[in-house]
Amino acid sequence: MIGRREISPVELMDACIERIETVNPAVNAIAATCFAEAREEARQAERAVLKGERLGLLHGLPLGVKDLEDTAGLLTTYGSPIYRSHVPDKDGLIVERLRASGAILAAKTNVPEMGAGANTRNPVWGATGNPFNPELNAGGSSGGSAAALACDMLPVCTGSDTGGSLRIPASKCGVVGFRPTPGLVPNSRRPLGWTPISVVGPMGRTVADTALQLAATSGLSAVDPLSYEVDPLGFASLDEFDLSTLRVGWTEDFGVCDVDETIRQTFRSRIAAISGLVHSCQEVSFVLGDAHRCFDVIRAEGFVAGLHDAYSRNPEDLGANARVNYELGAQMSLADCAWAHAEQTRLMRRFQATFSDCDVILAPTTPVSPFPWRQAYAMTISGRQQENYYRWLALTYVVTLTTNPAISMPCGVDEFGMPFGIQVVGPFRNDRRLLTIALAFERAFEQRPSLRRPKPDLSRLGEPTLSLTSIVTAPPIFNPAGDYQTGTSIV
Repeated sequence: MIGRREISPVELMDACIERIETVNPAVNAIAATCFAEAREEARQAERAVLKGERLGLLHGLPLGVKDLEDTAGLLTTYGSPIYRSHVPDKDGLIVERLRASGAILAAKTNVPEMGAGANTRNPVWGATGNPFNPELNAGGSSGGSAAALACDMLPVCTGSDTGGSLRIPASKCGVVGFRPTPGLVPNSRRPLGWTPISVVGPMGRTVADTALQLAATSGLSAVDPLSYEVDPLGFASLDEFDLSTLRVGWTEDFGVCDVDETIRQTFRSRIAAISGLVHSCQEVSFVLGDAHRCFDVIRAEGFVAGLHDAYSRNPEDLGANARVNYELGAQMSLADCAWAHAEQTRLMRRFQATFSDCDVILAPTTPVSPFPWRQAYAMTISGRQQENYYRWLALTYVVTLTTNPAISMPCGVDEFGMPFGIQVVGPFRNDRRLLTIALAFERAFEQRPSLRRPKPDLSRLGEPTLSLTSIVTAPPIFNPAGDYQTGTSIV
């Protein structure tokens, strides 16, 4: 529409800012903003259109950047009081590429402190509420981006994913979150450059929006040793795909994940509907070994690498989740790390064998419906105590360990009327094929009310609730000693 001069970048930016100012107080998805600068860049973008200049893939589109990514000249806190006044002088690589493609930075989006956890709340910006019910959580750690997209505050938002941080908030807010193959989108802030557990990637309201952002950000970069050459424009125009030829494998739990019975029932109903769209739809089984311990070790290793300086200065400066993860990792041995990386390799190789009998694997994205944001995490699932604050993310982190691309896309609502996300896992290093299949699913879902993407009723959000910035008592958190502790924090 911008390229055809049907809408001006200035009009679009003004509309997004107006929507943010109207709706954000109820959900608190947006952190720092730079509206004056964004409006000036929109005017420049408008002039480029009128002059007939060549336009980038994202020319004139307002951009929200997850507050874990550095943005030159705009406050970047990582959700931590340590960085409450931190203003970077340089963009992170993903931001640099998005801006080079014409996107206009308008705001940062909220995160859990240091990105630790799947409930977006922190001592700097407060809690992000779910657009369908602000008293419930929006997921995390890309919860601010997901909520902003669901509320149409911004058309382009970034995310990142270690244990499910792109996929989980997308599922809970009714948008699309894509975890790409490690290295497809270079990650300039991963401290362990050779470890594929953490990625940056796109979120969008639709598969096409998500793929467009991927096209603007993918490709080789010397800052990421896992990055590789790719034709980015291949993601900007996805092929048609005939679902009647698709072989689907599905699992409720990968054989190792706790899943609430209500989610299992919702997932079964979706599989029943999808089975009529595809060539075959069969349950598949997995042998994933000790996936939980494997993820524990590799995840903690990353926290030790990333938070060493901050912890050395003063451990109490870190929030409980980040501090505990660091301490857990600091107690591990070289033998622990070697075992975990070897176990991940074994798990990954066994997982690929599944694709000899199916083209994609479907699973629920999350094991529970959105719960109150005051509750830090899902402490029990189907009566089973979760041993730490991120174990409830297992449906996504077991896929992280495989390194396969995965997308969470909206697929109707659950029995509580909240968005339900289907996780679609694609073949090894075949991101484009996965997106092509996801686009075909999205189009088919749109024709069926029970599968269609739900949208929040923004008129019902009303005035902001004091609870989004109130004092809460944190529920038990896991610590290396194996016992539990409680604490009080401002969120």
